[in-house]
Amino acid sequence: MEQTISKDRLWTKDFFIVFGVNFLLFLCFYLLVVIMPSYAINEFGASESMGAFASSIFVIGALIGRLVGGSTIEKVGRGRMLLTGLISFVILTFLYFVTPNLGVLLIVRLLHGIAFALASTATGTISASLIPHSRRGEGTGYYGVSIIIASAIGPFIGLLVKEHGSITLNFILCAVLGVLSLASSFLMKVPKLTLTAEQQKDLKGFKISNLVEPKAIPISIISFVMAFGYSSILTYLTLFAEKINLVEVASFFFIVYAIVVILTRPFTGKWFDKHGINVVMYPAIVLFAIGLAILSQVHSGPLLLLSAVFVGLGYGTTQASAQALAVKRSPVHRMGLATSTFYIFVDVGIGVGPFILGFLTPVIGYNGMYMAMAALMIVGFVLYYALVGRKEAAMQNSELKILN
Repeated sequence: MEQTISKDRLWTKDFFIVFGVNFLLFLCFYLLVVIMPSYAINEFGASESMGAFASSIFVIGALIGRLVGGSTIEKVGRGRMLLTGLISFVILTFLYFVTPNLGVLLIVRLLHGIAFALASTATGTISASLIPHSRRGEGTGYYGVSIIIASAIGPFIGLLVKEHGSITLNFILCAVLGVLSLASSFLMKVPKLTLTAEQQKDLKGFKISNLVEPKAIPISIISFVMAFGYSSILTYLTLFAEKINLVEVASFFFIVYAIVVILTRPFTGKWFDKHGINVVMYPAIVLFAIGLAILSQVHSGPLLLLSAVFVGLGYGTTQASAQALAVKRSPVHRMGLATSTFYIFVDVGIGVGPFILGFLTPVIGYNGMYMAMAALMIVGFVLYYALVGRKEAAMQNSELKILN
């Protein structure tokens, strides 16, 4: 049924629920991603490369799901896509219990990624429709916290359960989270969008603009660069920490990162809404570069955690602001497409980063790699100015002239 929200109210019941549904989805994703390689190796005798593939094929499925979900969400309905994604997600989670061999596991992981993408594209679109336009940056930032918290505690819980329990217990926990996510979705009223004849025509046919939202591409390219840099932390931080004997401290890196993001999100979101994205993005990109540069010189625990603070201030802020702008600059009937476009670029950055850096790291080492990523962020700064910053500044000046 149609949902009407107050002009400036953000924390409605439905926003709370979509926040929770998305958090449970991503928590399950992070629970499984860290244990899947060892599961494939120990249970099915897979090689290390195939074990890693059993984890990463989920991302391939997610990319397929993003393309399908973004192009069809407004046609089939946001609520219907959410239920389709969540029901499929839960069913596929239960299939882990009866997977007989590596080949079937790879198929389940691929399909699980597709279901995850359909559901998370729907939650992202629904959350965007629940956020008042005047609080777009703030609301999108708060919504992003659901992913940040999941990414911080998910791997920690997954490894803890595996170490003190079993991998099967991880599957049970993930199944419970999936069911809770599905049950919670029935308590939410999803805002419906009635498409005009012109909007329906715009979304018909097989064309590039119905796979990705053109107006979301410039800022999504910046998100790709940021995600590429962040993938160096997600994939290689533990290995780097082992080399410098800081494994125990490294386990707190993402906890510090999440705390920083949560504490700063209220301010950065409001700055976005009040002053525009440039006020947030320029310093955030620089802070991310500083965090990576500090990481390249780490030799002690406090320095490692200091780098986490700068990464939280930098990367955590850039991605929330980028997603908010992608939705803000896109037509309302293409909101789902803008959301999926943003996530496609982020997923590709996270997915291809480790593969490419795998060739770079043996040559220049972990220290050199992180310094190279810091340099990449400076390139990202210039790229942001060229693709987004100049245009946003011009648009903001025009809006000010109109108001005056």
